[in-house]
Amino acid sequence: MSSQSMTVQHTTIPILGMTCTSCVQAIERALRGINGVQDVAVNLAGGKAQVIYDPKRTLVSDMLQVITDVGYEIGASEVTLQVTGMTCASCMAHVEGALIDLPGVTAATVSLGLGTARVTYVPGLITTQQMLNAVQAAGYQAQVQISGVDALDREREAHQREVRRQGQYLLFTVPVAMVIMVGTFRDMWILPQFVPAWLGYKWVLGLLATPIVFGPGRQFFVNSWRGLRHGVTDMNLLYATGIGAAYVIALINTLFPNAGFGGEGATFFESAALLTTFIVLGRFLEAVTRGRTSEAIRKLMRLQPKQARVLRGEQEVEIPAEEVVADDIVLVRPGEQVPVDGVVVTGYSAVDESMLTGESLPVEKRAGDSVIGGTLNKTGAFRFRATKVGADTALAQIIRLVEDAQASKAPIQKLADWVAGHFILGVHILALLVFFFWFFIGYQLFFDPNSAFLMSPYQLGEIGVFGFALLLSVTVLVISCPCAVGLATPSAMMAGTGKAAEHGVLFKNAEAIENIAKITTVVFDKTGTLTKGEPSVTDVVVVNESISAEDVLGWAAMTEKNSEHPLGEAIVREAAARGLSVGEAESFNAIPGHGVEARFEGWDVLLGNRKLMGERGVDISALLPTVEALENDGKTAMFVALGAHDQDVTAIGVIAVADTLKEHSTEAVGRLHRLGIEVAMITGDNRRTAEAIAREVGIDRVLAEVLPQDKAEEIKTLQAKGLQVAMVGDGVNDAPALAQANVGIAIGSGTDVAKETGHVILIKDDVRDVVVAMEVGRATMRKVKENLFWAFAYNTLSIPIAAGLLYPAFKLVVSPEWAAFLMAISSLTVTLNTLLMRRFVPTTRRNQGSSFSPPRPSQAPVRPTVTGHAN
Repeated sequence: MSSQSMTVQHTTIPILGMTCTSCVQAIERALRGINGVQDVAVNLAGGKAQVIYDPKRTLVSDMLQVITDVGYEIGASEVTLQVTGMTCASCMAHVEGALIDLPGVTAATVSLGLGTARVTYVPGLITTQQMLNAVQAAGYQAQVQISGVDALDREREAHQREVRRQGQYLLFTVPVAMVIMVGTFRDMWILPQFVPAWLGYKWVLGLLATPIVFGPGRQFFVNSWRGLRHGVTDMNLLYATGIGAAYVIALINTLFPNAGFGGEGATFFESAALLTTFIVLGRFLEAVTRGRTSEAIRKLMRLQPKQARVLRGEQEVEIPAEEVVADDIVLVRPGEQVPVDGVVVTGYSAVDESMLTGESLPVEKRAGDSVIGGTLNKTGAFRFRATKVGADTALAQIIRLVEDAQASKAPIQKLADWVAGHFILGVHILALLVFFFWFFIGYQLFFDPNSAFLMSPYQLGEIGVFGFALLLSVTVLVISCPCAVGLATPSAMMAGTGKAAEHGVLFKNAEAIENIAKITTVVFDKTGTLTKGEPSVTDVVVVNESISAEDVLGWAAMTEKNSEHPLGEAIVREAAARGLSVGEAESFNAIPGHGVEARFEGWDVLLGNRKLMGERGVDISALLPTVEALENDGKTAMFVALGAHDQDVTAIGVIAVADTLKEHSTEAVGRLHRLGIEVAMITGDNRRTAEAIAREVGIDRVLAEVLPQDKAEEIKTLQAKGLQVAMVGDGVNDAPALAQANVGIAIGSGTDVAKETGHVILIKDDVRDVVVAMEVGRATMRKVKENLFWAFAYNTLSIPIAAGLLYPAFKLVVSPEWAAFLMAISSLTVTLNTLLMRRFVPTTRRNQGSSFSPPRPSQAPVRPTVTGHAN
């Protein structure tokens, strides 16, 4: 067998989008153009390409790129791995690198906060076991993530185990390290009166430090060795180098003081012990606090019910919630969770949906109403028919969206990831340079035996050139903190997406949060977004005091009772809402373009426009000024005229109908203005109607008479002027405009959140949630910038100081133990600053109970205004 035949490999690539033989030829031609591909056979029916290639000359990833370049998709699948052992951003980079280097993996996104790796791969080219092996080979532990409550329990158990482990290490290291400190500084202050002389002996300090270094400190040596075996450098290597150098040199100088490594003046047993203690303290605090940044996803997962009570025949059976199937009849009692999504069949209750929608008041449910899995039944009992189960429920979709958003990366994170990924190697090189400088040049030029450690009475004394150079290089290794840089963005994004989800706002990815914080203009679709999307009676005007508004409305409703016209339906609804008894017309006649006429118990009734009144000789002069005013406000005015069968018909009033504003539209626009955002409205309505609505709400810019297909072009026009535009619409009719906008916000999605087009999804049909999205986005990006500033500022200032930049002037040195303490505090500061997001409350939620609070369901609906009689 030739050597060439032994080196070639076969692979099968699934391809989507092929429709004919020309597609096959295009793909085959493109693949054959790759240097190293020897043969290609594309199967149109099977949707696969069989490729024979030389792995020394080309990679599978090159083939995948070529296929996508010629316009086809790879049939990829996705799996989420649970990864343990990651502690900093460089760990993320190593896991991502290990996965992306695998043939068949097209993308890998690692989340440090969630401890997950989401891998997109080509089935058949790679297995999940190979991915797990790659992660383990890089020095980490991994397993395929299981779903739901089991995954939550496993994650919580692993998190608590890490907290417990580091806590036990602390209980050992802190008292022993304190004893070492007392022994080290025995000759100072009043300590000689209390501390025995033998505790200050170097060999005693070495004996005390050894169990710290090789007990709790062992984790750093083991993890760094695992990484080095696979060419991986991470924070463990920094720790191990710092601790190991301090301990080994101290040990050599204790046993062989004349070996040339600084002598007895360079025994840093206390540095090795305190260094380990402070790093373990940092690990413990990170383990405690980092879990809290992902508290939102835990809260959502806890909402997933474990049990459901269903009817099987005539029997009530309790089964696991995941075993409920569509069309099952599910029973819910007071105080129980709704297990899946469905529609109420019988019963009545109030359900608390605040955990999903942010709505603080329970929502009344009766037959025909929808219920959402995970919500809490408060009062009554009811039965419902399951419609969505398992991964299709609203809660499962929301959890998936929040996980996707938390696992994604914002553009602002790219610089931080690059810095964190190259940080470890860079710091080691810098530490070597620092050592060589102070060993060959700096010590002779600047060293002073009377110089001291920063924030310590301990003087350096005759430490020797090697000991001094080593001290500064170890301090550089320890004080540097890529963790703060790596955590700055993802921790804030996790907190922001979680906080938004608490209030019924779902960001599809981290980029949407970054973009929404830059928005300068918000464009609302009018119909169904700012307005209710259906006409309502706004005004009832009477011609004189001899007739009431209810009489006018009653006659009009009787006329329109059997009409299917939207305006007629609005009049009938209003009469019913006022409790009016509406009779049946004896005859009914619709007059296209004019109105309707009806007869009732000897009375003739007309309802229509000016043309109808003019043709029938009805005098409407007294009502015309009022009608013109109503029409200027964008309302449709209809005259009502009444007359006995043998008498002239006389105008008795006017009814105005319009697409009325939603309850909180004006408030939402006002709050956006207070955020400094321009508000525009886009609609297909004529300009007069659009401007009337705009005046009422306080809109800055009106885009009227825009056809649905042209909305995206209008968004483009605004963007061409340099505006950052958010489009708010219903997510279906406005899909192109939502996609074109810098941020598309789909409002009123309800329970079917996965199908929405927008970058941001509002579960409730409440325009004030646009303000919530804006405020959460701005608060999140503020935290990101604060975290990045602190992380970069800390490293920019601390590393030069640790390297001895200020030593020639001030004769002060940062000790390795203080460096470890500062490093731990730096990472902790970023996490604690992020946790402040937990206190964030949107302005729309801060005034519950004030004029801004939503009305209770039991409150009577607001009635249209009844204008006084016409002049």
